[in-house]
Amino acid sequence: ISMPKNKGKGGKSKRKGPRNNDADKRELLFKEDGQEYAQVTRILGNCRVDAVCFDGTTRQCHVRGKFRRKVWINRDDIILIGLREYQDGKADIIHKYTADEARNLKLYGELPEKVRINESADVGGDEEGDDGVDFETTQPNRPTIAPQVLVDSNGLEGL
Repeated sequence: ISMPKNKGKGGKSKRKGPRNNDADKRELLFKEDGQEYAQVTRILGNCRVDAVCFDGTTRQCHVRGKFRRKVWINRDDIILIGLREYQDGKADIIHKYTADEARNLKLYGELPEKVRINESADVGGDEEGDDGVDFETTQPNRPTIAPQVLVDSNGLEGL
């Protein structure tokens, strides 16, 4: 009994199919009626997040099955949510914006000016290691200990 010959190209990456990274080509999605822009404040687990909507309310948002394991939602992400008619405190996540798309929304006036878009995704980081933490270079106040000098009976100094 012999093993069968491998006739095709194998491997897990081949079975999954081609990966299309359409992040740079996708169209900017604007809100319609029944939808609102929001910013994620907390990840709750079980495909749920807390988000502050730009209409002033905090809602618990549910990550749709379309996004599970494909689109990762992080804290401070800008998202588009679909409001529920029967529950005002809950909503469904429809779309997640990249940092560039969120900046474009801000330029178009869709997002308020006070919104802080995730700065960790910025490409032009000129200052290395400057994260807003200042360290003092002065030494703390410590008592200084003078070196002991031994003087023998002849008046000679020694250690």
